[in-house]
Amino acid sequence: QPQFVESGGGLVQPGGSLRLSCAASGFEMDVYAIGWFRQASGKERNEFVAAINWSGGMTYYADSVKGRFTISRDNAKNTVYLQMISLKPEDTAVYYCAARAGAAAYLIQKGEYDYWGQGTQVTVSS
Repeated sequence: QPQFVESGGGLVQPGGSLRLSCAASGFEMDVYAIGWFRQASGKERNEFVAAINWSGGMTYYADSVKGRFTISRDNAKNTVYLQMISLKPEDTAVYYCAARAGAAAYLIQKGEYDYWGQGTQVTVSS
């Protein structure tokens, strides 16, 4: 079964930046559409954040992060990134990457994904 591992989370002050990574292990990632989701304490499980198609040519963002987050991918490195700037306390959550093979477009529904990483904690606090 394909495995995806998130990293890059941590504690950052409001207004700060972080870059999350979602790395594939043992297989080629370039046929997978990737999405980032998050779950804040007491909130909806796996809120959609951003998505990218297999080639990186199509991206989509939740309104709450548009203009602040950027999803990108480097298929040669088997990694998808989520660059986050101007972070707010409400961005605090566990961030998960999700993957589905064979999808030409981006996917924004959590039910459309087949594989999930273990998550990485992002805490925005002063």
